[in-house]
Amino acid sequence: MPQTPAYLFEILLFVFLFLPPSAIPAETIYYFEDENGVLHFTDMPDADHYRPFLTFDPDHNTDREQILRLIRKYSRQHGLDPKLVQAVLAVESNYDPQARSAKGAEGLMQIMPATQDELGLLDPYDSAQNIEAGVRYLKQMLDSHQSLELALAAYNAGPGKVEQYQGVPPFPETRRYIEKVLRLYNRSQ
Repeated sequence: MPQTPAYLFEILLFVFLFLPPSAIPAETIYYFEDENGVLHFTDMPDADHYRPFLTFDPDHNTDREQILRLIRKYSRQHGLDPKLVQAVLAVESNYDPQARSAKGAEGLMQIMPATQDELGLLDPYDSAQNIEAGVRYLKQMLDSHQSLELALAAYNAGPGKVEQYQGVPPFPETRRYIEKVLRLYNRSQ
C-alpha cells in the first residue's frame, strides 16, 4: 500500500482555508496513521484511534481576522514571532476555537487540561484566553529548550517526554507535528 505524502496535510489545509464558506459543508474529517505510516481518513470514525483532522462548519462564525489579531497581540506581549504562533495554531486546531483532540487537548492552541491548570486557563474555548495561554506556554518551551525543534516537541508531546528521551521523542506523531509546523512557518517567512 503506498504511503500518503507528508505534505498532504498542508495541501488540504490550504485548499479549505481559501474555499468560500458556502462551498464547505458542516463536517469533521478524522484520521489515523497505521503502523506503516499510511494515513486513513473518514467522516465516520469507527474506532477511538481516529483524531479530528479538519472541521468545516460554515455556520460557525469564526472570525479569522480576530484570531490573527489575538495572535499578534499575545506574540508581541510574550516576545514571539506571530508567524510561528500562527503555524502552531494552524497545525493544532485549523483555527477552530471548539477543537478538542482525542487525547483531550482543547481550543485553538490545543492545551491539555493539566497544562490549562498550570497556566491558569479558565475557559479553553475562549479564543483570547486560549491563545494567550498557548503563546505563554510556547514561550516557556522555547526558553527551556535549546532549539525550536525541541520546543515544538515539548509543546506537542510534553516537556517530560523531551527530557526522558534527551531530545525529540521517537513518536511519529510528534515528528510529523514538528515537520508540519516548521514547513508552515518557513513558508510564511
